[in-house]
Amino acid sequence: MLNPVFARIDKTGGKGIVFDSASLCRVFRGAPGDSRVSKLVSIVIPCYNEEENVPLLFGAVAGVFAHLDAYHAEVLFVDDGSTDGTRAAMLRCAAEGVRVRVIAMPANLGQSAALVAGLLRAEGDFLLTIDGDLQNDPADFPRVLELLEDHDCVFGYRENRKDNAVRRASGRVANAVRNALLHDGVRDSGCGLKGFRRACVRYVIPFNGAHRFFGVVMLRAGFSIAQCPVAHHPRRYGVSKYGINNRLWRSLFDLVGVAWLRRRYLFVEAEEVSGAGD
Repeated sequence: MLNPVFARIDKTGGKGIVFDSASLCRVFRGAPGDSRVSKLVSIVIPCYNEEENVPLLFGAVAGVFAHLDAYHAEVLFVDDGSTDGTRAAMLRCAAEGVRVRVIAMPANLGQSAALVAGLLRAEGDFLLTIDGDLQNDPADFPRVLELLEDHDCVFGYRENRKDNAVRRASGRVANAVRNALLHDGVRDSGCGLKGFRRACVRYVIPFNGAHRFFGVVMLRAGFSIAQCPVAHHPRRYGVSKYGINNRLWRSLFDLVGVAWLRRRYLFVEAEEVSGAGD
């Protein structure tokens, strides 16, 4: 994550960070009275016990959008029932007076629930998702936004994944089996860096594990999908919340339900052709 904002913050180790409020306001503009015309991008960041990573990721996002004149941003941090100082770190970012919103889940309900909660509350023309563990890189946002100008959804795939052998192997198996049964063509369903046009959100089906099947749902709804390679970094702070027991086996089990849903779900589009007084 090599941008000036991230590099400056990183020296503090995530503690006692002081942000430049004037710079942040230029990045997260869109306040009442702002006449500049640019598209609003909502960045949804689900977090569970990521206290050290929250301010670093916020700084990295700000550093990227400081160079994107065609867009302004809002950040939606979703606290998925954290038991450390994650929520306090989010609120410190929100206290800067810019478009940062903190959404609190009532308990640790999982990544899918946190993502859906953020997506449903996002106000942007484009919606980006990124994991809160600093393994995804906001430096990939410009490429995703470029593709969203021509496609409805963009899914990143980790070309050089920096995880242990068990996680890489379980990911390869889950992706191969999912593609064999669902034929969605998504290379890396577990990659947290994704982009959507706002119209896609209404078709998100909330269930535990839904984030691994966004691709098949969007294709079934008739949306176009692009894919692009994204950077992946080793985890620096905190610990992974997912392993083979709660990742691979659950994903394979969910395939049965999603395969049924893919055939039976109705995506209803209708047009009202008469008014109340007709």
